[in-house]
Amino acid sequence: MRNAVLRHGLKPFFLGAAICLSFGASLCGGASSESEPEALLNRAFEQINDNDLDAALGTVDRLVELKPQFRLAQLIKGDLLLARSRELRPFGDVAGAPRAQMDDLRQEALARLNAYRNRPQANGVPRYLLQLNADQKHAIVVDTKKSRLYLYENDHGAPRFVADYYISIGKKGADKTREGDQKTPVGVYKVISSLPKNKLSDFYGHGAYPLDYPNEWDKLHGRNGHGIWLHGTPSDTYSRPPRASDGCVVLANADLDAVVKSLQIGLTPVIISDNVEWLSLDDWNEQRKALNDEIEHWRHDWESLDTDSYLKHYSKNFSSGGAGFAQWAAQKHQVNSQKEWIKLQISNVSMFRNPGADDMAVVTFEQDYRSNNLSNRMKKSQYWIKEDHKWRIVYEGAA
Repeated sequence: MRNAVLRHGLKPFFLGAAICLSFGASLCGGASSESEPEALLNRAFEQINDNDLDAALGTVDRLVELKPQFRLAQLIKGDLLLARSRELRPFGDVAGAPRAQMDDLRQEALARLNAYRNRPQANGVPRYLLQLNADQKHAIVVDTKKSRLYLYENDHGAPRFVADYYISIGKKGADKTREGDQKTPVGVYKVISSLPKNKLSDFYGHGAYPLDYPNEWDKLHGRNGHGIWLHGTPSDTYSRPPRASDGCVVLANADLDAVVKSLQIGLTPVIISDNVEWLSLDDWNEQRKALNDEIEHWRHDWESLDTDSYLKHYSKNFSSGGAGFAQWAAQKHQVNSQKEWIKLQISNVSMFRNPGADDMAVVTFEQDYRSNNLSNRMKKSQYWIKEDHKWRIVYEGAA
């Protein structure tokens, strides 16, 4: 049987995992919190790489018994059984099997194996989660290229890794720009509502959680479309291929149930990237401090009534409520000419870097503004972009 294992078609999919097992978690990533089906699948990966097909078959048997609708597990079981009697060339060497379906399962196998081999580094942080505010208990980061969703917990403003899950995205990949393009958007979003299972068809599984696509940044760039949700799978399907939706992010129902426990409607950020970038804690702290410092300079210059210094924090491409930079500047000069003093406090600040091509950060905070002739409190949202290596505000409005 050992020689058959070295020849059959499963081996190319699992060779990489042996490297990870040889060098340990310190090289291939920190420990990952796994659902039971994924833990069993990963154990089968290890056993196949150890050429222990009997043990692997036993593990996959338990997996199939637990999740009989897990088609990838059923296919691996079939290959393990066939490998006892003959050489297997391709993965899923099933006579007469639909080619498209086999291709989908191969892609799912690769996505899951790559996630197994490349778990998040214990000392790494997604560059997008610069700062969570006190009310945001968790954050979600989606990697469309790796078909993976990462869940983080708010640890005094810093993200702490909790778990990761396999996902499906749009049939045409990522970076949505228009209605019907079957792509998943890339950007900084939040969960805005909850659609329970009893209000949906079986297609959406255990529920759906709409995101606020298109956000203000998308609208400024002419992106349109609607109906981008986190949702589950039909009752007869454990998981879908990596690219299978019309743009939504889709999880297995059990994984959705686990993630939903951490969702806060209107608060939980969902950052979708086409390839998550990671920072060391030192670099993350440095970038976090740099943007916080710029926000504080903006606050100080507004409070000081030095309007020219205040306006230097704004991009010439700035817009707000249909007004461009020139209108904004004229209005601020006029308003500030009537001020004798301003006291400005900001609190509960969150900062999320945009994962798209633009070097942009979404900043939200609670603003307490007082002056000799006006006082108000509001929640504000700003988009800061890098221009000539300096952070400037390109959009501002009520959150």
